[in-house]
Amino acid sequence: MKRSLLALATAGALALSACGSGTSGSEAAGAGGAGEGVAVTAAFYPLAYAVERVGGDLVEVSSLTKPGGEPHDVELTPKDVASLGRSELVVYTKGFQPAVDEAVTQVDADAALDVATSVDLTLEASHDGHEHGEQAEDEGALDPHFWLDPTRYAKAVEAIAERLAAVDPDDATAYKENAQAFVAELTALDAEFAAALRTCTTRDLVTGHAAFAYLADRYDLHQVGIAGISPDTEPNAAAMKEIVEHVREYDVSTIYAETLVSKDLTETIAREAGASVAVLDPIEGLTDASAGKNYLEVMRSNLATLVKGQGCR
Repeated sequence: MKRSLLALATAGALALSACGSGTSGSEAAGAGGAGEGVAVTAAFYPLAYAVERVGGDLVEVSSLTKPGGEPHDVELTPKDVASLGRSELVVYTKGFQPAVDEAVTQVDADAALDVATSVDLTLEASHDGHEHGEQAEDEGALDPHFWLDPTRYAKAVEAIAERLAAVDPDDATAYKENAQAFVAELTALDAEFAAALRTCTTRDLVTGHAAFAYLADRYDLHQVGIAGISPDTEPNAAAMKEIVEHVREYDVSTIYAETLVSKDLTETIAREAGASVAVLDPIEGLTDASAGKNYLEVMRSNLATLVKGQGCR
């Protein structure tokens, strides 16, 4: 398979940056090393991690969202956009990052994979009826954070394996086997969450922004987002008052802040409501402050946080 040396060099350099966001070299199985893998560009961390787990040393992965960056607000440079045209596969989620959606229109359709076409993205951020933190522009908007439900994330993994096999048919068996191994880990993770969260005394999940609809739906919790789907969408004074009243009425003891956005608003509401604050990571990207070096580790840290915060036995 002939590839542009410039594309591979760019992908390799960005892959090293992506690994710095929390993906270990062993899990990438050498991605970004020899410079001979399929050049893949992923829109943000969970997609990059899935590609690395499926592709192993057969792929070189770069991420459009830099370590520590907020993926909702990603802005692409002309160089970023040009690099997409040199990638053999671009993996993204349509509707999550407007700048990426626009850039992908310049990519050959056969070289782009929108995982939203393979994952059940049907839940609104306020699907459980709670709309205290939603602004008008977010009402009815679908939650794109599917990877917080391991079973939905597994569907994306399988779609990535299928597309990589089409790009590189000689290694189709390897992609399939790697995907099956990762899906097995996600299935085990799902079982851990289900067992641990079955006995929670508090089922209302009050979060910094409405990123946890799929996690809440999967494990019978009820999300109340302080901010909207984008963490920049903040509630007005009346909505904040409703959230405080809700926390008091339902005896919510813990409100969850995040790693990539300011905790000020969450801490203000917690203080007013007499609740404590813990960190629940939507895993949109990893930093040195993340409670783990990869998706699986941070998800298990999230589980431990939920068990304590929701009063699970």
